[in-house]
Amino acid sequence: MVIIEVSLLSGFVMTSRSRTLLENRMIVKKIEVKANVVYIYLEKLNDESQTFILQLEQVIQVKNLKPASLKIYDYYQPGGLQISSYPGVGS
Repeated sequence: MVIIEVSLLSGFVMTSRSRTLLENRMIVKKIEVKANVVYIYLEKLNDESQTFILQLEQVIQVKNLKPASLKIYDYYQPGGLQISSYPGVGS
């Protein structure tokens, strides 16, 4: 099992529509939202490219947004961690 851990930008939440769209994908086993982090559990990955789009809604105005992090790791071996960052709104 693979986990995609998405730290949301400050002042943003994931929309319910976004959650529904993700849950309807065959590869997605489960989604958890805790505070400002979204966990997407995938059954498995193969060599096919996958794109996941999270629609966010701004609920609090925040100045000087900092990049948020995205972590992808194997549920059974979390030490082999891949980390990226994404810049923010409108990207």
